[in-house]
Amino acid sequence: MRQGSVMDAYYKEVIGIITDIHENEKERILQCARVVADQVKEDRLIHIWGPGGHSNLAAMEVFFRAGGLMHVSAILNQETMLNGGAMKSMQVERLPGYGRIVVNDYGIGKGDLLIVVNAYGINSATIDAALTAKENGATVIGICSHEHARNTPPDHVARHPSKKNLQDVVDYTIDCKVKVGDAVLELPGFEQKIGALSTFANAYVLNAMVVEAINMLVEDGVNPPVWRSGNCTGGDEWNNQFIQRFRSAVRCL
Repeated sequence: MRQGSVMDAYYKEVIGIITDIHENEKERILQCARVVADQVKEDRLIHIWGPGGHSNLAAMEVFFRAGGLMHVSAILNQETMLNGGAMKSMQVERLPGYGRIVVNDYGIGKGDLLIVVNAYGINSATIDAALTAKENGATVIGICSHEHARNTPPDHVARHPSKKNLQDVVDYTIDCKVKVGDAVLELPGFEQKIGALSTFANAYVLNAMVVEAINMLVEDGVNPPVWRSGNCTGGDEWNNQFIQRFRSAVRCL
C-alpha cells in the first residue's frame, strides 16, 4: 500500500468507531452520566477499574485529569498493569477470584459506584469485579464491546469460568463497539491485522460520560470540583483548594 494510505485508513477507522458510539450509544452514555452526577451530588467517589493490560488506560484517562471530576478514584492495580510485566498482567486478568480480592480491598460496597472497563468484557478479573461489587451492594457500570464478548467462544481460555459477558452482569452498560480482535487494518500479503481501536473508543465513552455528568450537575445548581492542569498558570492554586478533601479518600492521589 502507498505510504500514508495506511494512516489514512486508520484515521477513518478511528473516526468511524467514535461516530458509531456517538450516534448509537448516546442514550446509554447519558443514562450513566446521570448515575455519575447523582454520586457526586452525594459527595461519593466514582471508582473505576480497567482490569488488565491496556484497559488500565481507561481508568487513568479520567483520573486526575484536567477538566475531569475530582471524585473519580482510579483503581491502578499493579498486578494487572503492563509495567509489572505484560505476560504476568495477562495471566492475572485471567485468574478467577482476583477481581474479587481487588474490589474487597478497596472496600467497594453499598452506595458505591464502580465503573468496570474492558473492551473484551470476558476475562475473570473483569467479571469477578462486577459480580463482587454488585454482591456488596454497589452500582456497577460496565463498558465493553458487546460484539466482542458475544463472539468469543465459551471455551476460550480468557473467559471467566461462568462464561458470562460483562454487559450481562452489570446495572448499566455502554457498548464501546470494538471489533473482535481490536485491530482493524489489513495489509496485502500480511497475515495479522494491525491498528487497535479500543483505547480511542474507551476514552471517548468515558470523557463523554464525564462532561455530560458535569453539565447535569451545573444544571442542577451543583458546582463539582474539577481538576485544572497543573501545567497552566494558576493550576496548582486551583487544585490545592480541594486536595485535602480527597487525599485521604482517593488511594492513588
